Amino acid sequence: MPILNWLTRDEDIRTAQHVPYRLLEEVPDLSAGDGGAGNMLIQGDNLEALKALLPFYAGRVKCIYIDPPYNTRSAFEHYDDNLEHTQWLAMMWPRLELLRDLLAEDGSIWVSIDDHEGHYLKVIMDEVFGRSRFIANNVWQKRYSRENRGSIGDAHEYVTVYAQEPELFKKVRNRVPLNEEQAKIYKNPDNRSETDPRKRWRGLPMTAQGYRPNQMYEIVAPSGRVHRPPEGRCWSMIEPEFLKLKAANRIYWGKNGDSQPSVIRFLSEVEGLVPWT
Repeated sequence: MPILNWLTRDEDIRTAQHVPYRLLEEVPDLSAGDGGAGNMLIQGDNLEALKALLPFYAGRVKCIYIDPPYNTRSAFEHYDDNLEHTQWLAMMWPRLELLRDLLAEDGSIWVSIDDHEGHYLKVIMDEVFGRSRFIANNVWQKRYSRENRGSIGDAHEYVTVYAQEPELFKKVRNRVPLNEEQAKIYKNPDNRSETDPRKRWRGLPMTAQGYRPNQMYEIVAPSGRVHRPPEGRCWSMIEPEFLKLKAANRIYWGKNGDSQPSVIRFLSEVEGLVPWT
């Protein structure tokens, strides 16, 4: 795997090992809520704070979100966002190492970044976490109004995601509920009661791309018309599955009862949409 090289790399990749373990000291005057809940707000250098958390939370954290400096060549009130590129890499590497060690088996890390350092972040995260643990580079649209100062308006940033065990991560289904605009394709052609969970539905095509011999059977519509899969396609299921749906009145044949069959899908059965990047 290609790696990113910079002037102080050899020293920087050993930094996390040399950070001392420090004790976390409670400040009662700034405390609130249930002291036994385990929630903490830590003030201090985040490299030392991460090292202090490691003995207690190594391999236990399910979700990490960080918003590191973007290195935009700007100066802010609480920190300087104008590091030389090598310094930025030197800052990020040991912190990413400690964050990796905090992640649980089913944990993931989400990093906000923009184009100033985003591509370099991807390369060092590939090395620290493992290239196979990359999940997605999500685009966050930060501006909707037009900006006419440059040749191209800068309208988005990124949230880069890695997971400790990608296969576990992929099993999670955090569906986004459909809004009414997305759900409008589900109609109520049977004029069912508003309280009926099956009042709204749509017909889904019953064909799939390719050729599978056990999915190339003939289907006879109520009108007597015989249907076969279109050229280059097959039915999306084997015949016994189709017959089960037909017996359950889950096949739609069109208004005249002779159209190519489609599978009835009720809006109440739709769990939601997989979020896009």
